Amino acid sequence: MAGETLHGLAKRHDVSRNLIRIWVKYEQGGFDDDAHAADLIQEYEARIAALERLVGKQALELEFLKGL
Repeated sequence: MAGETLHGLAKRHDVSRNLIRIWVKYEQGGFDDDAHAADLIQEYEARIAALERLVGKQALELEFLKGL
């Protein structure tokens, strides 16, 4: 990029300035945090699903024991 303006780069390569901004952020490692956050969300969602299954099982057990 060597000092060329964002507008000049976009015009020369016929791409949007926003696309260049995204590419620069990617090259600087700006999406590493996003990838880590996505991994954490996936882990949390799996944990929530496991806990919801456990709660459902315990609710069934309680209902069964109340019927005795």
